[in-house]
Amino acid sequence: QVQVVESGGGLVQAGGSLRLSCAVSGSRFSINAMGWYRQAPGKQRDLVARITSGGNTNYADAVKGRFTISRDNAKNTVYLQMNSLKPEDTAIYYCCITIGNNYWGQGTQVTVSS
Repeated sequence: QVQVVESGGGLVQAGGSLRLSCAVSGSRFSINAMGWYRQAPGKQRDLVARITSGGNTNYADAVKGRFTISRDNAKNTVYLQMNSLKPEDTAIYYCCITIGNNYWGQGTQVTVSS
């Protein structure tokens, strides 16, 4: 059974940095796309960043130039380096990986204080 586990969230002041990690286990097949989404209170879940198996990336306009997504295929892990954080980045961040179907983690809270 595929398991997706996020870590690295927390409380940080505006302008600070955090690094999220998402470890995938239990898959017998190669992982295609890996991505990060976020959901703020009262809002829908939106894409933050995504990376394909070939290393192609795309980002939400709101995070371009501040966030960087990367993956370590040997470790089945995807990372999200978040710099210059803003209060509006506050949300629950979810990892989503695609192995045929989409698999989601439970989410990790990121809170940015002003």
